[in-house]
Amino acid sequence: MKRRTFLGGAMAVAVVGQGSRALAQQPPIKIGMSMPQTGGLAGGGKASLLGIEIWRDDINAKGGLLGRKVELVVYDDKSSASETPAIYSKLVDVDKVDLLFAPYATVPTAPIMPFVKQRGLLLMGNFSFQVNSKVGHDMWFNNAPWGPADSWAASFIDLAQKAGGKNMALLAADQEFAQNLALTARDVAKKRNVPVVFDQSYPPNTVEFASIIRGLKAAKPDIVYVASYPPDSAGILRAVNEIGIGDDVKVFGGGMVGLQFAAVMGNLGSLLNGVVNYNTWLPEPSMYHAGTKEFFEVYTKRAVEAKVDPLGYYLAPYGYAMGQMIDAAVNATKSLDQKGLAKYLRENEHKTIVGPIAFSADGEWKESATVQAQFRGVVDKDIEQFRKPGKQVILYPDKLKTGTLVSPFEAARK
Repeated sequence: MKRRTFLGGAMAVAVVGQGSRALAQQPPIKIGMSMPQTGGLAGGGKASLLGIEIWRDDINAKGGLLGRKVELVVYDDKSSASETPAIYSKLVDVDKVDLLFAPYATVPTAPIMPFVKQRGLLLMGNFSFQVNSKVGHDMWFNNAPWGPADSWAASFIDLAQKAGGKNMALLAADQEFAQNLALTARDVAKKRNVPVVFDQSYPPNTVEFASIIRGLKAAKPDIVYVASYPPDSAGILRAVNEIGIGDDVKVFGGGMVGLQFAAVMGNLGSLLNGVVNYNTWLPEPSMYHAGTKEFFEVYTKRAVEAKVDPLGYYLAPYGYAMGQMIDAAVNATKSLDQKGLAKYLRENEHKTIVGPIAFSADGEWKESATVQAQFRGVVDKDIEQFRKPGKQVILYPDKLKTGTLVSPFEAARK
């Protein structure tokens, strides 16, 4: 028995050795991308890249793709839309990468969509919203769980209407992502006969929200839908805490970016209580799939070393899932042919650590898995509390639901 074990171990070592030599002998498969490492989107970009790097290390430990090592070619796009067109031209024409991943976020991704369509290149999207709606590229596949464009606002307004909401206030940053969200919120409200009694956009560099919140409160809305970026989200919640929002408000939140990041959550603490906001992955029992637990065990250790978001819920597992989908497509087609990979991705459902993913013709998820969750019982200065279930109770979708809405908003804050 001992001898058999020894031989088995020796064979395993030999196989690993052969695999390592094979990986060393063949050129790597290069996956190119830009990623915000500096600028306003850097926090998310670094967490997303770490998720992709963990996948790269896992796939290389298993022998790579098609027996070749996977190598990432990454440039810092500085969170700027003006940087990405030149970077992606360089990745394709100079670096000669085999595959492309998109940068994190809508704004840096939108300018490269015409380029990848013109070149007929597969692009794995990375948390952009509706960047393909006008371009119509049939080789775009978004890793974000948004689903149909109106599902984000519709799920929030559904919850609010069930709580008795009959009219809505809309507050949005004046930039592409927030305005896209606001547009769908207006459309959904119109279809549901929910009048919009307050509708204001603000410049992205706004830091003082007191006067805006006073005006919003004076309109006496039942529903308050906010589409904001991280600095704005914090400023808006601080103003709401200072001024109050009124007893009529049944549900507050919706599209506030930043409330998914550990640094912002830690700074806001108990000010988060009662807010109902979109999210992607949360440590609730319904959100674990094969490999999820193991991924976060690795991420948690490496995040400390890399000094990135210690929780990493929002982006990192979806970066890993992006790699899993490429792995499945390459293994199924035994090829790097981009049209073949796109056909496979479009026609099959993919098992990932964030759950099964199937794509519509526009490259977005067929079925939304964006959650609406309510902050509950959050205390100040305690990041570790967010690793436990119950701090962000999932209200939507039903298949992931872990609790029911507490309303009105002022009552839910207590």
